[in-house]
Amino acid sequence: MGEGMSKRLKVQLGGSEAEMEERAFGNPYPDYPPHGAAAAAAAAQPSSTDLEGKRCRSASPQRDEEDGLPFDGDGKITSYFNRRVTTKIKDLLQQMEEGLKTADPHDCSAYTGWTGIALLYLQLYRVTKEQSHLQRSLDYVKRILRNLNGRRVTFLCGDAGPLAVGAVVYHKLKNDSESKECVTKLLQLQRIVLATDSDLPDELLYGRAGYLYALLYLNTEIGPDTVPQSVIKEVVDSIIESGKNFSREERKTERCPLLYQWHRKQYVGAAHGVAGIYYMLMQPESNVDQETLTDLVKPSIDYVRHKKFRSGNYPSSLSNETDRLVHWCHGAPGVIHMLMQAYKVFKEDKYLKDAIDCSDVIWQRGLLRKGYGICHGTAGNGYSFLSLYHLTQDKKYLYRACKFAEWCLEYGAHGCRIPDRPYSLFEGMAGAIHFLSDILVPQKSRFPAFELGPLRKESQEEHNS
Repeated sequence: MGEGMSKRLKVQLGGSEAEMEERAFGNPYPDYPPHGAAAAAAAAQPSSTDLEGKRCRSASPQRDEEDGLPFDGDGKITSYFNRRVTTKIKDLLQQMEEGLKTADPHDCSAYTGWTGIALLYLQLYRVTKEQSHLQRSLDYVKRILRNLNGRRVTFLCGDAGPLAVGAVVYHKLKNDSESKECVTKLLQLQRIVLATDSDLPDELLYGRAGYLYALLYLNTEIGPDTVPQSVIKEVVDSIIESGKNFSREERKTERCPLLYQWHRKQYVGAAHGVAGIYYMLMQPESNVDQETLTDLVKPSIDYVRHKKFRSGNYPSSLSNETDRLVHWCHGAPGVIHMLMQAYKVFKEDKYLKDAIDCSDVIWQRGLLRKGYGICHGTAGNGYSFLSLYHLTQDKKYLYRACKFAEWCLEYGAHGCRIPDRPYSLFEGMAGAIHFLSDILVPQKSRFPAFELGPLRKESQEEHNS
């Protein structure tokens, strides 16, 4: 009996320590220090990534770190840490470009292919305003638009990604005819998304939520009327009807009014699961009415919340009782975004509390042996801290994001597993570069192909200038 109880507890609490160590490195960094003398002592503890430049910092008359932190009292990244990150980005970009010479020429996806690289350069242009980055993005856009396969419809894994990124790049270059052509082709995919005889799923990577993201992306990056609200409404309604129908089939209408499956599993995480779908439905640009949000989305989120492990992590699927994965695709780093959005929409503290619990799990178990990427790597996990910092303005989360960035500054030194597509946006080096670039301006960071920027009037003004 004692042995059986022990095994059950290990399942509930995350399996054996050996298994957890197999998936993640122990976090070597002290957590964000409180104010006062103890803070200075904690902040002064050098990590492995601090030692390299310690002598340079202390000798520099320009030293602007306050209490050894990588940001000042206003949350602005210090010049020293900025230089370290910028230098590493240049180094990794050079490695990435060399490595891409042997990448699959036919993979045009944002997830592992050339659209992801175009998106990275678009991000670098956003952060630095260097025209060369926008031009480099255009080089990749031209390449991918010649090779659309027509098989998939999502932003991350289908034609919607290349077309949406192409539309934005051409818009920024003030090439309206090319931009509008991309938008037109993107909207033509809607018939596949809405086809009643389609077996298209609803999740983010391959399903309707992934197409919805592409539509919302255009409206935030180009202008609010780029995609008509009627088109967005049809896609949103299709996602909602699909969730209601499957919930009825599973006899869970009362407990979870919107339920989804992918490959016959009711996944939870952001990539294939309900967290990603609910997150997209709660976006202001999706324009879901408050009654639907309250009556259908909110109880469904609460149903997922009750599946939380004692650790604060979440299962990969509703039937899975093993606390193992701490990835954006499966586990707390994806669910946290759903919880933060629920807090914004419903203004209830329980969602923020659960998001903070997720953050603690990610801090403890988020330096992944799988690598540094976005989908199931340290960079993707680091974005959860940046997003929580946006929401709370608590510098604890900016600090945690910076520490995960420090880990990425030692790219390749930890003995992580090498991904199948080692230079791609969601599996490899391009994702780490994207995260590091967002650390430079953390107040404007956004998880690529997932978080949306604000609707900005100045984007149209900038275009007309």
